[in-house]
Amino acid sequence: MDFKKIAQNRTKILVVDDSPPTLEVIQRNLEAAAYEVFTASSVEQAIAFMEQSSMDLIITDIKMPKVSGLELLKYVKENVKGTEIMIITGYPSVKGAVNAVKEGAEDYLAKPFTDEELLSAVSKMLEKQANRRAIEAKPLPGSYNIIGNSPGMQYVYRLIEKAAATRVNVLISGESGTGKELVARAIHYISIASSGPFVTVNCTAIPDSLLESELFGHVKGAFTGATASRAGFFQIADGGTLFLDEIGDASLNMQGKLLRAIQNKEIFMVGSSRVQKVDTRIITATNTDLSRLVKKGLFREDLYFRLNIVEISLPPLHERGEDILLLVQFFREKLSKDMNRPAPQLSDKVLQIFKNYRWQGNVRELENLIQRLMVLADGDFIDVADLPEQMRFNINWRRGFNRPLADVEAEHIANVLNSVKGNKTRAAQILGINRKTLGVKMRRANLPTEIG
Repeated sequence: MDFKKIAQNRTKILVVDDSPPTLEVIQRNLEAAAYEVFTASSVEQAIAFMEQSSMDLIITDIKMPKVSGLELLKYVKENVKGTEIMIITGYPSVKGAVNAVKEGAEDYLAKPFTDEELLSAVSKMLEKQANRRAIEAKPLPGSYNIIGNSPGMQYVYRLIEKAAATRVNVLISGESGTGKELVARAIHYISIASSGPFVTVNCTAIPDSLLESELFGHVKGAFTGATASRAGFFQIADGGTLFLDEIGDASLNMQGKLLRAIQNKEIFMVGSSRVQKVDTRIITATNTDLSRLVKKGLFREDLYFRLNIVEISLPPLHERGEDILLLVQFFREKLSKDMNRPAPQLSDKVLQIFKNYRWQGNVRELENLIQRLMVLADGDFIDVADLPEQMRFNINWRRGFNRPLADVEAEHIANVLNSVKGNKTRAAQILGINRKTLGVKMRRANLPTEIG
């Protein structure tokens, strides 16, 4: 057994088996896949090793002399936090394998297994582990109350710092629900203008006939119903920040008036010919491609260049990796506090579906879903059956074409079995194979064979 210093940037796996040839084969295959692999020929050696070094995954045989793999499993579950364990056995049908899963083993792999089956099982287990760690993670310092540690969001944080150090205009682009207003607020509240007001205007929500009055204010008698003078958003935000959301929806006529106000830092109230100077920082946001609107003649080019001094583009949620699970945890805790009830646990399958889902509504859609699940789900455990139908049947949209055929086949078999509630006769009919062949494929894929 090798007690050398373990590399911190690689996944660490401990393989436990009393058979030297088995240890050698597993170690060789895992090291070829760039894992950091250590071996032990007994449970006693494995425990001694774990007392000195932490492991990400332990792969252990069940049947070993003196102390069995089940005892190692119990030791790990009671004494080691954050380490996954997988059982390998030459007796997949005996009660021991079932007991291993009941005791807390994430999976078991039946001997003999192919190199591909080994690597696929390890990959799946480590992905589950990564999901669990992500959902327990915390936002990085300097994230300005925005949830996300992904490389894309860390780049956004750097741009926020640069934009906040100046008074230049900022354009924030991104799909609906990605958090554009949060970024605008972050820029304002860490800037030198943080003591000034932050005023939000949704350009879509205000009719064009009223937008000029809302932005620049009006004097008494300027139009029917103007019984008193009233300041506009530019004056209210003087000395602070005016956030113009969905700027792409402003009319060409309104764009011209905005250009003059932004360029000259002066406005005319509706009904007045007197110029008013304003010192208002402008941040705009859009979920459309303004450059494309410029080419179509729907957005003024001069205004576009005036607004787009610094552009911050927010990545869609489905490109943010582990941020999805970080947000799940944040919303679970927040809604649990708001509802005064325990936060429900989510199954590994649900977490995986969340990572693979398209999230067309981005963070807003995710928050709404968590709220829905907490309200409608029975009990304190959420599984695949609790998810909306469109999520259950569209979970593999971004898996790509770089997976082994055996992996794809196993996943399809599992989905078919799930759709027929474990009825193997019906599943075999759908798959176009007989029950015996289905049983063989289920064992190869390490799917439970006790069902239906």
